[in-house]
Amino acid sequence: MHYRNREVVQVAGHAYDCDVLVVGGGIVGLSTAYAISRAAPGTRVTVLEKEPGPARHQTGRNSGVIHSGIYYRPGSLKARYAVRGAAEMVKFCAEYGVEHAVTGKLIVATAREELPRLHALVQRGRENGIAVRELGAAQIAEFEPEVDGLAAIRVSTTGICDFAAVARRLAQASGAEIRYGARVVRVDRRPDLGVAVRTAAGDVVRGRIMVNCAGLHCDEIARLTGDEPAARIVPFRGEYYELARPELVRGLVYPVPDPAFPFLGVHLTRGVDGGVHVGPNAVPALAREGYDRRTVRPRELGATLAWPGSWQLARRHWRYGAGELHRSLSRAAFARAVRRLLPAVRAEDLVPAPAGVRAQAVLRDGTLVDDFLIEETARAVHVLNAPSPAATACLPIGREVARRALAGLAAAGR
Repeated sequence: MHYRNREVVQVAGHAYDCDVLVVGGGIVGLSTAYAISRAAPGTRVTVLEKEPGPARHQTGRNSGVIHSGIYYRPGSLKARYAVRGAAEMVKFCAEYGVEHAVTGKLIVATAREELPRLHALVQRGRENGIAVRELGAAQIAEFEPEVDGLAAIRVSTTGICDFAAVARRLAQASGAEIRYGARVVRVDRRPDLGVAVRTAAGDVVRGRIMVNCAGLHCDEIARLTGDEPAARIVPFRGEYYELARPELVRGLVYPVPDPAFPFLGVHLTRGVDGGVHVGPNAVPALAREGYDRRTVRPRELGATLAWPGSWQLARRHWRYGAGELHRSLSRAAFARAVRRLLPAVRAEDLVPAPAGVRAQAVLRDGTLVDDFLIEETARAVHVLNAPSPAATACLPIGREVARRALAGLAAAGR
């Protein structure tokens, strides 16, 4: 990431409004504020969130799964933070009265070519310190009588919770000043002074250091700051259905994922409300917040199309993308994909449910960034890739971002 000077809002000659200015009121931004208040009591933190409340995007539109960490490369931030974060999330939910349950889940192989990948997941889980039980075809029915498969693994530490409620509790417990309806439109970062931002309403907020947790817009905020991230956010919409016959599924059922993609495939999730979500798929979104096919924002779509990595990604994975698009346009095709796991499902059992959008960082050469990405520049810490399992891992992520922000404060002579 390279620094470019860009003057927008004057910092010099004005008192600071806060020590740490956090942009983004999703679960990562709020966990960062929460971590700062615990690591350094008395540090003044202000969170700017463009929506009228917290957790309106990735945090509040996911499947609500507390991931075990089995999928992620041993030693990666995702692996370390998800394993640690899952245990901490269960404890946090219990302490703060957030509805949750540790249900366990099955990852099911439905074809012989998936068996080597399933066995590789067993090994990866054990390397990550996760208890994994291997199941034969007959044993699957003990947990999920309606699920069909050749073999499966049972991961007991997977759970479910209401991540939007977690975000609200983090906001309350952080002690931060949280300003809703505060969309950042300009940033003036002075390495010798601090950071000032202007919101769409015309307010100016000045901090000694800025933390960028803007999720779907994190690369745009980094560029407003004067930095040039190596990756860009390419949004993927994940579409869900609600299962009209929830009695078909007892808990959580996943397919064996394709290691070439960060997406876990269409899965079945019984939530804390007792309903069963089916999904998500992964199709390109035509806007950063493109929660349906009708939402098109030409400037954002143009930025995605102008990024060389988008075309490289499409060229490399067009077959996979075509299949996902077909399932997006056809409920019958979506149902056929689900029937590989749950043969009893019919197309009419799938009731449309709200979609989410994944903020996926993509490098110029089309490589999908497969780990959490946090970068520091003068007076700024940027969280540039924090899709799933970031909700699960938000407490360790928040501590790491807080550590970097507080180190920056100390270096700046707070």
